[in-house]
Amino acid sequence: MIVTPYRLSLSVCAGSLLVLSVAPAPQAIAQVSAPATLSATILPPAAPWTGASERLIAAADDPWITPAEAAGFRTTPTYAEARAWLERLAAASPLVTVKQFGRTTEGREMILVRASKGGAAKPVVLVQGGIHAGEIDGKDAGLMLLRDIALRGKDALLDQVDLVFVPVYNIDGHEQRSAYHYPHIRGPAEKGRDGNARGIDLNRDYAKLDAPESRAMVGLIRALDPILYIDCHVSEGFDMQYDVTFTYAGWGRYARHRATAGWLESRFGPAVSRALTRAGHVPTLYPSPVDTRRPDQGIRQSPEGPRYSTGYGDFIGMPTVLVENHMLKPYRRRVLGTYVLLEAALRIAGTDAARIAAARAEDRASRPADLLTRWSPDPTPVGWVEDFKGVAFDTYVSPASGRPEQRWLGTPISIRMPIIGQIPTERVRLPRAWWVPREQSEVIERLRLHGIAVETIAAPRRLSVDRVRLIDPRVTQPREGRYPITAGFAHERAEQVMPAGSVRVPADQPLGLLAAALLEPESQDSFLAWGFFPEMLAPAPDTDAFVVARLGEHVLATEPGVKAAFAAKLRAEPAFAADPEARLAWLYAQAGPGHAFVLRYPIAREVD
Repeated sequence: MIVTPYRLSLSVCAGSLLVLSVAPAPQAIAQVSAPATLSATILPPAAPWTGASERLIAAADDPWITPAEAAGFRTTPTYAEARAWLERLAAASPLVTVKQFGRTTEGREMILVRASKGGAAKPVVLVQGGIHAGEIDGKDAGLMLLRDIALRGKDALLDQVDLVFVPVYNIDGHEQRSAYHYPHIRGPAEKGRDGNARGIDLNRDYAKLDAPESRAMVGLIRALDPILYIDCHVSEGFDMQYDVTFTYAGWGRYARHRATAGWLESRFGPAVSRALTRAGHVPTLYPSPVDTRRPDQGIRQSPEGPRYSTGYGDFIGMPTVLVENHMLKPYRRRVLGTYVLLEAALRIAGTDAARIAAARAEDRASRPADLLTRWSPDPTPVGWVEDFKGVAFDTYVSPASGRPEQRWLGTPISIRMPIIGQIPTERVRLPRAWWVPREQSEVIERLRLHGIAVETIAAPRRLSVDRVRLIDPRVTQPREGRYPITAGFAHERAEQVMPAGSVRVPADQPLGLLAAALLEPESQDSFLAWGFFPEMLAPAPDTDAFVVARLGEHVLATEPGVKAAFAAKLRAEPAFAADPEARLAWLYAQAGPGHAFVLRYPIAREVD
């Protein structure tokens, strides 16, 4: 057995590559004529299952049967079909309202459904489906639960809380349906895409807010300030006996805000695990594998950044749950499990509303002195799962890949699994405040969208600040609509006059930790890391070589730090050492304050 079904600490940070159990040649895939055939062709057989949650399915002649139920869970409705069904439910029940809260990249209306008994304002549980539009279990589970709340006697779930449900977050991706999207997920027959219309993964966009969908959702979070936020997904990885898994950012070991993490571990996890088990499901915490080809190598536990829903919730002190249903379980079983989890979540949130409020208040009153920015795997396991409910596999040489691939056999096995934690390798001490030049309007806009407190000065102010210079920056592979940047950083103290119109971002505020994640250059989710300041990488203005050579000689003679860095670069990079133009350009970029942008981080850190 697992030591405790709700205390295993697992991470959702790192995705895992999928290895399909049977890999047909491309010609075979091309010949598949019906979407329903695809899963049966490439996925291992589904294990038989029955559970008490099957009683939740409406009868075939029920006038309020949902589209997925009516289709035997073989298909999922389009966004228009789901919206029409929800608007019909709202017309039939005073408990339900439907409203718009944003627009997608392609201009579609983003809707939410609020289920409430009205009266005095109640805390909100916010649930979203389809941020990854092929992982759509939450949408169909939510429709069933809303029906039963509005019309089938479960309205007591609304005695202490309101439910706000976003049926599909990534609507544009949802409508680009194909049998070949998410081939690792068993049903429905056609699924949407991972990214939005621009290919941006919205569950990597909470920090940088590039997509209109992300801005709408963060605006909704600010307006509702939910006591619980649930994000419904489906897993990748490997076969196992568990069907419904869930996780939180960092768990107790790595959570940035510990009070809300403690409530999730001690109250939410046990409550939903008990409910799922009673309903015939097999829950556990989401096992993020170290190596999908060798499950016995362990499961990963690590901190998270605010690019993810769970990481964002952790940074702002909002209890956030990631539901990761198991990909190889049939759609019907996954939807029913999600229903049970959501119902249990409403119950425990209502019971514990005051306790959650106290935990949030404690976290938001905290003022961390530093920010963890880098970590590496701990060579010693931080714990063990003594009886992980796995599935046996063998291997065969695939004619497609030409290498051994896994073939899952469906046979239950028990695995002793190590839990691989992380060792902190870099922390940065937070300043009193960050100073953003008024011309960095894109950054200032993002800070305000997050609700981070800022102040704009009306008159110049002289300060002692920490300035940052980039060392050997690199533009990495494009991701999420951006060209991320990696670099080393050199810090230096200086006196600087902040001109009128400069924006000060104090660290002493409830969202100070989020501000740090966005503005500290070492942070993996900083605006700098996402490539918001490309002007830093432009070369210095050109001039004649004989002038630059003499200027470089002067810098080497008068700046010991530059001289040492130049010598190290010559030793480490033979191509650089052999390139006269590159050598002069590098020295010119170091030459005093004349180059306002070159390798200089534009945001200053107020240190005293």
